[in-house]
Amino acid sequence: MDEITAYYHRDREHDRLTRGLGLIEFARTIDVLERLLPGAPATVLDIGGGTGVYARECLRRGHRVHLLDAMPVHIERVRADPSLAALASVTLGDARALPYPDGLADTALVMGPLYHLPDPHDRAATLAEAARTVRPGGLVAATAIPRAGAICGDFKHGLDEEDYSRAIRERAYTTGSYLNPEDRPGSFTTAYFHHPAELEAELRAAGLQDVALYALEGPANLLANPALEISDPVRRSGLMTALRLVERDPALMGISAHILGVGWTEGR
Repeated sequence: MDEITAYYHRDREHDRLTRGLGLIEFARTIDVLERLLPGAPATVLDIGGGTGVYARECLRRGHRVHLLDAMPVHIERVRADPSLAALASVTLGDARALPYPDGLADTALVMGPLYHLPDPHDRAATLAEAARTVRPGGLVAATAIPRAGAICGDFKHGLDEEDYSRAIRERAYTTGSYLNPEDRPGSFTTAYFHHPAELEAELRAAGLQDVALYALEGPANLLANPALEISDPVRRSGLMTALRLVERDPALMGISAHILGVGWTEGR
């Protein structure tokens, strides 16, 4: 956990979704959530909310938002950000033991914690807690990184550090465990990568119903210049339409940089 804390204390998360492939990740996450979130005003828990990127979007849409994150540097940024002043609460806390009462929210977003919980019991606890804090019939949405993500990333950026990166991506694909033992820049920190079917099974094990998976970046994960494609209006329209078309295709799910898994608590 120390290396994960050190990684996020470099304070890069606050602008990660404003450049490169992050632009597509953000646009596609909003695209999918807009179709799934209840109408405003709804109560949303942003669990592992980072520096408030998605909380801010929920506030803009008229929702009441509680944000929780495990990283002090993220909480400091959130509390200092005037665009997040309307948050109902801001909490430094653990996604595995939420400080919220049963059924508080209409929706729980778990947009990052699953990446950093290699123990399946911890992931199960996180999803169970999210489901507990959502009302009957409420939505739980959780992101995961597919196991092929490390392969796609290496292929896209080149194999210049093959002596180092090959073992990382092979371990990630075969076991789900992503390790960057030398903490090299350009590589991720300690993480867990899911097989898509594994994420679906974990959501069902948490008692969620009507579980569905959405590839966020999908084949756009392989674009050489994602910023160019999404900044031009004509290219963006074609890109977003294509990604919507294939977002539920199981044959393409694993090449996406991120998957959004969703399900509803009993009573929908």
